[in-house]
Amino acid sequence: MKRNILVELLIFWKNWHFRLPLDLKAKMKFCLRWKSMVVSVTARPQDTTMYAVSADSKGLDTVVGLLADVVLHPCLTDEEIEMTRMAVQFELEDLNMRPDPEPLLTEMIHEAAFRENTVGLHRFCPAENIAKIDREVLHSYLKNYYTPDRMVLAGVGVEHEHLVECARKYLLGAQPAWGATGSVDVDRSVAQYTGGIIKVERDMSNVSLGPTPIPELTHIMVGLESCSFLEDDFIPFAVLNMMMGGGGSFSAGGPGKGMFSRLYLNVLNRHHWMYNATSYHHSYEDTGLLCIHASADPRQVREMVEIITKEFILMGRTVDLVELERAKTQLMSMLMMNLESRPVIFEDVGRQVLATHSRKLPHELCTLIRNVKPEDIKRVASKMLHGKPAVAALGDLTDLPTYEHIQTALASRDGRLPRTYRLFR
Repeated sequence: MKRNILVELLIFWKNWHFRLPLDLKAKMKFCLRWKSMVVSVTARPQDTTMYAVSADSKGLDTVVGLLADVVLHPCLTDEEIEMTRMAVQFELEDLNMRPDPEPLLTEMIHEAAFRENTVGLHRFCPAENIAKIDREVLHSYLKNYYTPDRMVLAGVGVEHEHLVECARKYLLGAQPAWGATGSVDVDRSVAQYTGGIIKVERDMSNVSLGPTPIPELTHIMVGLESCSFLEDDFIPFAVLNMMMGGGGSFSAGGPGKGMFSRLYLNVLNRHHWMYNATSYHHSYEDTGLLCIHASADPRQVREMVEIITKEFILMGRTVDLVELERAKTQLMSMLMMNLESRPVIFEDVGRQVLATHSRKLPHELCTLIRNVKPEDIKRVASKMLHGKPAVAALGDLTDLPTYEHIQTALASRDGRLPRTYRLFR
């Protein structure tokens, strides 16, 4: 995972640096007479790496050839590797300084939920390891993971047979820069959910986006194991996540912004001191995690945690038909709106085929969403509540309840934390 971040930054460091500039310019003019070319790479080390090209369909043959060179023949020069190390170092420093702690909390909740295995392993490269990653290490990574059986070529707005012909021409049997693929060493471990807690004590009083200071906040994320995207319960969990919704206390908008979701109605609208309450659902090939992120003043951490545990307990109770229909409609609306963009369509095609070897069309997904019933939500939530919680906490944790107390609250009927009595404060 750590090597993947360096690969992400290196591949497009100098705009197809492996090509002679004149040769590249000529080819781009040939295939793109009216449009500009946009090349991007997105890497999610717990998911996939994607190389995307937007170009005129008349230049498909040339574009696939360039894309094949980008993937299979990157020039990993010493200068670029050193510059990339500096970029990774900057990203690590920025991660600890940014006012939005969500990326770090997501990392922490995975580490707590899947301790020392698969998606629980560190996604961000430790600073002491940056200097150890060189060309040999990167080629070893590429040799193991950039293999034909792990690749999908997807296109939108092009003829299928033409795309297949280009794939055979430029990708099938091509010799990559790291040599012939022999025996590979790929970790095929299945995710093992463990539950647990990860705590990071940090002074959050000086975090600010500008001259106006942001109030000091403590951030808590509580999660429970859900399911993989290959299971039938994936759709009910997606609807449940939409039904919980949430956001920040300064969000504005109407029903389309989720202002009638449970975390808005039950949490943000009733507790003015809560700065954030948001539901997230992370789903993978062999596991999943549904969690709630909440932020508040450090003096109200205990009350904030109890509010979260109560909301988890309420997931397994009666589901109102109106809120369920609203959540399903909003989920279908987001799905269809996202698929209006061609780049999103070919990303959707590529990810689905890579993960499931097939693709569900939008109308099929909408049918599955419409078929979700209140008993489905109650069933998946009740099953989820039988597991151990995963907890991530960041900031001033003086009043943070113990992990055992959080676990007890999630196993109770009302979600209340056990009462604590102190002789002295």
